[in-house]
Amino acid sequence: MIFDNLNNAQQYYKLNENFKICFEFLLNNNLKSLKEGKYEIQGNKIFANVQNLTTKEKSEKKWEAHKKYIDIQYLITGKECMGYGIYKNFKSIKNYDTNKDVEFLKGEKYNYINLEEGEFIIFYPNDVHAPMLSVNNSENIKKVIIKIAID
Repeated sequence: MIFDNLNNAQQYYKLNENFKICFEFLLNNNLKSLKEGKYEIQGNKIFANVQNLTTKEKSEKKWEAHKKYIDIQYLITGKECMGYGIYKNFKSIKNYDTNKDVEFLKGEKYNYINLEEGEFIIFYPNDVHAPMLSVNNSENIKKVIIKIAID
């Protein structure tokens, strides 16, 4: 997991050859004006999902992990809390869905991090996370999740 501000994106380009492509998408588009939906950057290898969501209470969290894609989750507007933890500290509660690339889990050892506009978090496969949580009160947020295939 990596957490930072988009202003520092360039320092992550060398970690993955596709990070530059993803961060340039974030830097070169008027994200506030993008409509909800899927945006293909490089077909199914790299794509973005723009979402308008309402955050929920931490008691409603759903832990998830992926195997085929790295997530770059970037907050366009609002504030969002995310839970995160290490895969070995969780147990599967629903078998991995290969079509949706998601496994749902439960665990007792985790932390939270708050994101504000302009910040991103990168979750690698098997980084367990619980997105869309309220920082203080439930609020509407806009975010983009860029998916990068690891094959």
